[in-house]
Formats: sequence, structure tokens, C-alpha cells
Amino acid sequence: MLIFDQLKKDDPQLRLLAMVVLAGILVLLAGLWWVQVVSTRRYQEKLEIQSLRTVRIPAVRGRILDRDGRALAENRPQFNIDLYLEELSTNYQYACSNTVARARQYLKQQAAAKSKELGRELTPQERKQFALTRPVLDQLNRQTRYLVTSNLVADLGARLGQPLDLTQKEFEDHYDKSRALPLPVLTSLNTAEMSRFEEQFLHTPAMDLDVQSVRFYSNDTVAAHLLGYLVHTDKIGEDDPSDKYNYRLEDYEGVSGIEKLFDDELRGTAGAKSVLVNNFGYRQGETIWSPAEPGQDVTLTIDLDIQKAADRALDSVKEDVRGAIVVMDVRNGDVLAMASSPSFDPNHFIQRPPSDVWAQEWERWTNEDLQVQMNHAMQGEYAPGSIFKIVVGMAALEAGLDPKEILTSPGEVPIPGRRPMHDTAPAGDYDFDRALARSCNYYFVSIVTNNLKSGMLQKVVALGKRLHLGERTGIVPRQEDRGFFPDVEDTYSRKWRLGNTCNLCIGQDRVLVTPLQVAVLISAVANGGKVLYPRLVSSITPYGGDQPSQTFPAGRVRDTLGVSQRTLRAVHEAMETDVEGPEGTGREAAVPGLNIAGKTGTAEVENEKGEKDQSKKITWFGSFGPVENPRYAVVIMVVSGASGGLTCAPLAHNVYLAIQQKEQRSASRPPPLAEIPK
Repeated sequence: MLIFDQLKKDDPQLRLLAMVVLAGILVLLAGLWWVQVVSTRRYQEKLEIQSLRTVRIPAVRGRILDRDGRALAENRPQFNIDLYLEELSTNYQYACSNTVARARQYLKQQAAAKSKELGRELTPQERKQFALTRPVLDQLNRQTRYLVTSNLVADLGARLGQPLDLTQKEFEDHYDKSRALPLPVLTSLNTAEMSRFEEQFLHTPAMDLDVQSVRFYSNDTVAAHLLGYLVHTDKIGEDDPSDKYNYRLEDYEGVSGIEKLFDDELRGTAGAKSVLVNNFGYRQGETIWSPAEPGQDVTLTIDLDIQKAADRALDSVKEDVRGAIVVMDVRNGDVLAMASSPSFDPNHFIQRPPSDVWAQEWERWTNEDLQVQMNHAMQGEYAPGSIFKIVVGMAALEAGLDPKEILTSPGEVPIPGRRPMHDTAPAGDYDFDRALARSCNYYFVSIVTNNLKSGMLQKVVALGKRLHLGERTGIVPRQEDRGFFPDVEDTYSRKWRLGNTCNLCIGQDRVLVTPLQVAVLISAVANGGKVLYPRLVSSITPYGGDQPSQTFPAGRVRDTLGVSQRTLRAVHEAMETDVEGPEGTGREAAVPGLNIAGKTGTAEVENEKGEKDQSKKITWFGSFGPVENPRYAVVIMVVSGASGGLTCAPLAHNVYLAIQQKEQRSASRPPPLAEIPK
């Protein structure tokens, strides 16, 4: 009552204030009455013609890095010009109205002409043929909308100095299915095109510049099989069912290699937004529910410098040669390089080149003879040839073979009841050192067949089992072949013949391997007998973080050779003679200043008629260095090469030369400055 008492006093200012407050309350009440009573139906109708559409926003994909943090697969911004159809709705309505009006005027004139021709008024049934039916109206509207849009796109192309074409199918597919989303008009703009677009911005209605993160492989074909590739996908993921979303922005899925193996970690977590659309399907507004979280970075054990050298070496043989190179750190099993040929450019699967270029690429990609899709470093099973003599030699040395003992070769390998086996080494006297260096078949067959009763064959097979030949290494699950290797029990079978034993001793029967398995073998010989699990991935790190969320230990021991140091020294010396000695078959691999130990191999392949097929001959070179302090194992395999010494050893020379140069650069760098104490 205090307020009313005050109002009764003769105070004009207070009375004015009271009147203003009262007027405000009356206005507020009037507004509420208007919204709640008068405009109820209008707002209800507006809500009924609006709806929400959910959109999935893909995350920025994580990077794939080499051991020094250099990008093997990364993302780069791609600038596109997008067209927003909702901003053209007025243009569409105006153009459609004019088109329909002209069509009706034309039909009216046609009806009048028909009436004049008949000399009477048309009947209602006759007038129907001059009326616009609903299907015809819809078709006119669709055609008009397309013409409006295509004219805008063509005008933009003229302003940018680049012809642009929007097909009616492209437009109608987008209009019918994704009207609330922007329509891409021009993708992958360069700097000049972006500048011209910004200059012409006022003359390009309903268009805007958009930036998108796109996968990019800056080294093109380098390590392509190892990295794998991506494809556009409609699949979202098990934790992200597709029925949650009405629209999905463009996303990718890993198909092979690291991109597939760590697809979940690299993809990140998708975001989501809601788009408010009207009854015409045009966007009215949008709200982001949850932003996308970038994928994690995957760091590999690969050394980019060595990887490039391996790829260059394979490319130097001949175009589309089938082969592989594996470089491994013998101390801990880290894969430093894994190259496969024929290679491909994974960028083509993200941004396809012109149709004629893509057609050639696709024909090459699907050519079964080239086998471009295979990573020959761990896919495909190959006879190891004379590389397997390393295993035979170690088994014989462990059984008591004197490495200085001389065996005289007649220049071929006699086999009772069969034709003699060919021997590439000439007739003469051979001890273990010379026999391995010259790859004498007679020597290695004899040290096994002359001691069959003492179980020499079974000892060779048992040593192969310790190396886990015929088993996957597990480096990239579901993307690796296991090869083949017999069990000890198989050698006692009645089906096992003397010819099988002779061929096994030179790596051409009952044994198939991958270059990666040979790299594990060579590493075990070099490091003192540890059979290691190869490691390809060292860690996974969250986007923008310094500390990895997951690490993969190096140097995991799978098995041991169980041979003496005497045996390993004898094998090291013989392999060094193969490269450094004047008679060695691997002398083309020699690098001045770097002592290398190696072994060549050539496996003959027979066709269906039992004839030797030179086009499928498998050539090898397995090696390690430096001999005095082994660190690198380099394995080369080439299909249809001349021989291990002529084809593969020179490639190993190129790889070791790159390794030597890299180490020299590292040694010449000044040490980092010591931090000055505070």
C-alpha cells in the first residue's frame, strides 16, 4: 500500500513513471496474447512445414609419419566453390512462374487456334489436351531450376576463365537427395582461381569458398603398398550406425596397408550437426551438436631416406618389374624400408586424374599379370633358391661339418635314376667358404645326402622351423602370406623322394617364402641367433599431443636359432666372401668403406609343360652390414631377373650406398648446443 500512498501525493514524475511501467505491462500482455492466441495457427503451420536433418561431419584423418616424424601420409586443405540452393529459392520461384505462364499462354493460343479451326467452342474433354497436367508442371519446374543453376555455373566459369559444366543428372541427384547441403561446383582450386573468385564474389550469388581437409601422399608412389590407400565410402563404422544420420559429408575408408590396419585410430571421431529445412527442402539454419575430433598420428619404424632409395632401386630395373626390397634393423627387428613393384600412386584414389588417365591406371591396376595390388614384400610366395643354402650350411656345421673340408664337384649333381641336376658353379674343389660364395649346388646337396642316415635332412627342416618359415610374421594381420615349409614328419613320408631332398637343399622344392621372412632369417644370422618379430609401427599419438597413447615394443624375440658362435662366424665369413671376394656371385653389391655379407639366389620356375619359364625366374640377394657390427639387413627379390648376382646385387649396392651416405651426413652434423645453466 506504500506505493499507492505515494501516488496519491502530488508528484507528477512518480505518476509518469507509474504510467510508463503500466503501459509496458500492457504491451507485454498484448504481445503474449498475440503469440498465444492470434498467431497460434500460423506458428503451428510453420512448425509442421519445418524439419530437422542430422548431418555427420567426418574428422580430420591422422597422419602417418616415419621414424623421424616426417609425413608419409598427411592432409592438405582443398578449396572448393559450393553452391547453396536455398539462396536460389526466390530465383527458382520467379523463373518457374514465368516458365509456367509462358507455357499456359502458348497452350491457350493453341486451344484458340483449334477452336477457330473447328468453328466452335471446344468441349471440356477437348480442352484437357491444352491444360498443364501435374507431371508436365513438375517437369517444367525441374528443367527451369536446372537452367537457372547451370547458367550461374557457366557464368562463374566464364568469370574464372575456366569452362564449367553441371549436368542435369548431377543437379537433380543433389536436388532430390541432398538439397539441404551445398552443391560442389568446382574443387581443388589453385591460388589464381581463388583470387579470381574473390574478385568476382559480388557477381556469384549463392556461391561461397569452402575449405576441406583431403588426404595427401606427398611422396607419390614411395611406400605406396606399405601405406595402402583410401576409397570414398558410405560405411560409417560399428559405433556410428548410418541410420542416425540423414546426410553424410564425404568420408574415406582404409582399404589396405597401414591405412586399413589403423583405420579406426586414423579416422578419429565424427561430429554431428542438425540442419533446419523448410517444406521445400532448403536449409534454414544449422546447429553443431558435437565437433569432430581429429584422428591420431601413427608413427612407423620406416626411414624415409632409405625407403626412397629402395623404391628408386626397384624402379631402375625396368618398368613394372615384379619385385620387393626389405630393409630391417637386425638388432631389434625394425623395418626401415619396404618397397614393392609395380607401384601405384595412392593420391589417384582420393582425387582421380582425368578420365583418360584414370582409365589407363585402372587397366594397369586390374592387370593380373602385373599384380600391382600385391605387396610383394609380404604377399606372394616365392622359392628362395640358393638363399636357403644358408640354412642348410648352418645345420651341417652344427652337425659337425668341417668348413675347411674339400669336396670336388664334377660340375653337376648326379641323382640316381634321374637326370643330373644343373650346377651354375664350375667343376672344381670347394670348401664351405668357396661353396657358399660360388653357390655350388653339388656341395650343399652332398653334405645332406651323404648324411641322410644321421638325420641331416631332419636337422635342416628343424632349423627352418626355428626360423618360422611357412608362418606369418604378424606384421600386418590379414595382409601377409604364410609361405610353405615342410614338417619333420613329412620327410619320413613315402611320398618324399631323393629328388625332393636335393631340390630342398638348393631352395627349389617344398619351401616358399616372402622377402620379409628372408629378412628375418638374415637378421637372425647377423645378430647372433635371435629370431625377431619384425616391427613396423612404433607408436600412436593423439592429435596435437606429445605423449603417445600406445607404443609397440621393439626387439621382441620369437625364437632362437640354437646354433653356436662357431657356426655363425663361418657363415658370416662365407657370406662376406660372396660380396667381397673375387669369385663371389654378389660382388656387384660391394660398397667401398662398408663391409657387406650376402648371398645370391636364383630359383627356376617350370610352366605347365614342365619346361623352365625364364619369365618367372625368381632372383634374390640377402645381405647384412656392416659385417663387423651388423645393423642393416637388405633383402632384394625380383621376378624374371637374370640372376641374383646380376639383377639383385646391384640394387643392394644402391640401397647400401644410400645408407652409407645417410650415416655420413648424420656423423657430420654438429652436436646440439648444451643448455646454459640458469
